[in-house]
Amino acid sequence: MPRSSSPKPVPIASSRGPAEREESAAKPKPVTPVSAPSSSDADVLARAQAGDHQAFAQLYSLNKRRIYSLCLRMVSNVAEAEDLTQEAFLQLHRKIATFRGDSAFSTWLHRLAINVVLMHLRKKGLPLMSLDEAMEPSYDDGPGRSFGAPDLSLAGSIDRLALERAVGDLPAGYRLVFVLHDIEGYEHNEIASMLDCSIGNSKSQLHKARLKLRDALRTSLQREGPQ
Repeated sequence: MPRSSSPKPVPIASSRGPAEREESAAKPKPVTPVSAPSSSDADVLARAQAGDHQAFAQLYSLNKRRIYSLCLRMVSNVAEAEDLTQEAFLQLHRKIATFRGDSAFSTWLHRLAINVVLMHLRKKGLPLMSLDEAMEPSYDDGPGRSFGAPDLSLAGSIDRLALERAVGDLPAGYRLVFVLHDIEGYEHNEIASMLDCSIGNSKSQLHKARLKLRDALRTSLQREGPQ
């Protein structure tokens, strides 16, 4: 007696309507999570805090260019900036175990480097603000960024090297306030605390720094002339 062949499975029609099927097809498939770079950075930081010298060397490699650029902008001297960068990382090596994660590590390191530079300037006896600047009128009543929008007549035509030269040529007090406020993003109350001056004088120095930069950049553009 011939065996009856096994019945082929009959496809079961979906009980969902067309709209439900379309909605299901439109839903993205779950993606396998990829570990974020920040977790790796956090691991390096944790190992450095535990005394792993290789991890600390990795932190140095990741951050040295930014810290050097910060120091160079603040002191406008290559040799001093190199020395201050090394000093900042020596301080980091001593203090890294005290970092508790209340802010981003990069923010904490930047503030540490700024403190190193300011301490260096004070030891040199370089006044962070001249007597004339201290006697200038205060701008305490104005908002934190009260001095003008970007100069649109110069927008798009400023050479980066010319700008860096102009910043480097600013008087020390003007340069520090400009770097801290317009480049590093500190507020005037923070800058006043760092430089031991009033908020109004911080605003005044920023205003004068911007005016000097605009004059210097206009002069640079006029020298170059039409191309």
